Amino acid sequence: MELLGSLLPIILFILLFWLILIRPQQKRQKQVREMQSNLQKGDRVITIGGLHGTVHALDEGTLVIEVQEGTKLTYDRSAVREVVQSN
Repeated sequence: MELLGSLLPIILFILLFWLILIRPQQKRQKQVREMQSNLQKGDRVITIGGLHGTVHALDEGTLVIEVQEGTKLTYDRSAVREVVQSN
């Protein structure tokens, strides 16, 4: 019984740590993965480097972003931070 009493605070600390830090981070990562997998041609996006542009073409792991008329850059899908406006 004494062993359980001494382990209970440690178990509660680990549970609290998981609920406050790990679980919300997992939810955010899932949302980002869904957003990156649902990208479509014509979406206006911002990359993690701060580049603003429009999705011109998509491949399985990469996408081509049109920055200005005729200027196209290739990025990994994981480089997209957010979709500003869907088509």
